[in-house]
Amino acid sequence: MKTLYNIAMGCYRLGVALAAPWNTKAKLWRDGRKNLFDRMRESIDPSAPTIWVHVASLGEFEQGRPIIEKIKAERPEYKILLTFFSPSGYEIRKNYPGADYIFYLPLDTPSNAREFLDIVKPQMAVFVKYEYWINLLAELKNRNIPTYIVSAIFRRDSIFFRSTGAMWREALKSFELLFVQDDNSKSLLAELGHENVVVAGDTRFDRVAQIAAAAKKIDLIEQFKGNSRLFVAGSSWGPDEELIVRLANENPTIKFIVAPHEMEQARMAKIEQSAVGGAVRYTNIDGDISDKQILILDTMGMLSSVYGYADFSYIGGGFGVGIHNTLEAATFGLPIAFGPNYQKFKEARDMIALGGATSVSNYEELERWFAPLRDDSEHLAAVSQISKDYTARNQGATDKFFDMVFKR
Repeated sequence: MKTLYNIAMGCYRLGVALAAPWNTKAKLWRDGRKNLFDRMRESIDPSAPTIWVHVASLGEFEQGRPIIEKIKAERPEYKILLTFFSPSGYEIRKNYPGADYIFYLPLDTPSNAREFLDIVKPQMAVFVKYEYWINLLAELKNRNIPTYIVSAIFRRDSIFFRSTGAMWREALKSFELLFVQDDNSKSLLAELGHENVVVAGDTRFDRVAQIAAAAKKIDLIEQFKGNSRLFVAGSSWGPDEELIVRLANENPTIKFIVAPHEMEQARMAKIEQSAVGGAVRYTNIDGDISDKQILILDTMGMLSSVYGYADFSYIGGGFGVGIHNTLEAATFGLPIAFGPNYQKFKEARDMIALGGATSVSNYEELERWFAPLRDDSEHLAAVSQISKDYTARNQGATDKFFDMVFKR
């Protein structure tokens, strides 16, 4: 089985190389790993104690960030190496000041795993949520390097519980402690014989609390909102935007901000053309925009602060592979709606059960959810409080990790 895994790694590398001339992400993935070990040797101080934190992409980085910053604040003697698998994470956070070294993860082959660990010599390794790289985990175990996973979540249908999952089950033995999000994950791991499991929750709750506390004042958003109520649609895709623009057109007294997940020119132009009350892109603002009903947030890094101005929210992605980050909106106490593909996201299921969020499959369902919130201030306040309370009581995963790893 491991031989097939290593062959798959080689095929993956070949596939990326073939796609690179035509695919931007593939090119970034390939180019970011050129001369990787030479660049690591030039940067990493082999005499300094190093903690290696690995994340898949941007979302997992946000989960790992509270842990990185806690270690830097309370154990400054450690250097932090941060690795990314995906270009969408690395390219956005490659200059993150909280880590001492930031690189792409080398492809998971036996020789790469050995060379990587020879260079880094980590005192500890921390994986965030998932990414079970077979050769790296085996080599970490062989070298007796304490290895942890944080904010992990397991489901019955995952590879670990299938007849073909022996190699993945073996990989779990590399972890000294597994910090999981919920009791169900702990129960599933117990079936596999793992008692070294801590139900710590999700570090994303700690991160969104940090984001809310550091939310920026944005003069242009204040000018746009004025005395109106504000509906923010974050990380939207085409199907989401069709619903939101229709909702805006039928609610002319409400202001709307739409933050596309990917800023495709055609989609943003469609919003501008379809908005009865007028729309403007943030980067095109020139003068007074108080007469516009829709603001298209075509810039990065602002959405989390913009939620702080909102009264209602919608999270995109639910008509595709899955919804995006709901917690950034929930931490500000916002009612939340999203599309039908949310089942893989525990926080979405939780908030639906509590009444702080709803899933919609069409415009009629969106309107039925929105109208009572718009028309009944007591109902709006009650739903908002559900979201705020949910995020508040689920904080603390970072401290649990730190206390059990560094203080026991």
